[in-house]
Amino acid sequence: MSGINRLDLKQLRIFMLLIEERNVSRVAQKMGLTQQAVSEQLRKLRDTFNDELFIRSSNGVIPTKFTQQIEPKIHTIINNIEGLFTEDKFDPATVSGTVNICTTDYALMTVLPDFLSKLREQAPSLKVVIRDFESRDLLRLMSSGEIDLLLTFPEFVPKTLNTQLLFEEHHICVAGKDSQYLDKEYSVSDIAKLPQIVISPSRTNLHGALDEWFTEKGLKRNIVMSVTSFSATPKIIKATDSIGFVPSRLLPHPDIEPIKLQEKLPSFKVIAAWHKRLDKSQLNNWLLRLLD
Repeated sequence: MSGINRLDLKQLRIFMLLIEERNVSRVAQKMGLTQQAVSEQLRKLRDTFNDELFIRSSNGVIPTKFTQQIEPKIHTIINNIEGLFTEDKFDPATVSGTVNICTTDYALMTVLPDFLSKLREQAPSLKVVIRDFESRDLLRLMSSGEIDLLLTFPEFVPKTLNTQLLFEEHHICVAGKDSQYLDKEYSVSDIAKLPQIVISPSRTNLHGALDEWFTEKGLKRNIVMSVTSFSATPKIIKATDSIGFVPSRLLPHPDIEPIKLQEKLPSFKVIAAWHKRLDKSQLNNWLLRLLD
């Protein structure tokens, strides 16, 4: 049988303590063991290395020549094992590699500019890949490491992913700069009848973020168009003389103006999401602090 198969960590700790203390009873006290238990582990060590290792003397034990030869190696092994439980100091200035961030163009416009500015300043050697938001196969992409960080809205995130709230947002009802719909204040029932464009970054259908809000009021929206891009929506609203509901941080915008509503629109959350495999990643935790 190979010697390594007969060794365990307790034996190596006893070995190092015997080097330091040169006394079996003191080692037993430090280990919380009986002298008999320490002697039994020492017997196993002697058998494994085929050497006496420690010779009894009037004052305790003294190491053999062989023990003195292998002591530095065992000391290194113990230190390396202890190092498994001590995190290396994380320094953004020296970190390298690539971070893959998946996001809607909303976060690209509102969250990422400030975030990437701080990232470049503090971690100049870290490379960043920004990829378009995609809901299909999202879990596989994140578990495989093809996506490290996701910036989006809660409804698009699988329940198994970990999340962090970035901020609360709310929609604003808008129309084109010269639209006919800017001249009065609307009730919810009136606004539901107007031709509307919805933004659906992950759905190829005529559904949008405020559908449930209208449904709860017993209203059906007059949705005439669905687009995937937040950045393109203002120009499309203006060009088609439609209305739409856009996140407040996209305003002011040269192509659209707010429409007055009699009711306040509900808020929604903007979050960061990541796979649990990154829970103890110092880099990922630093990125999340940078986003906070």
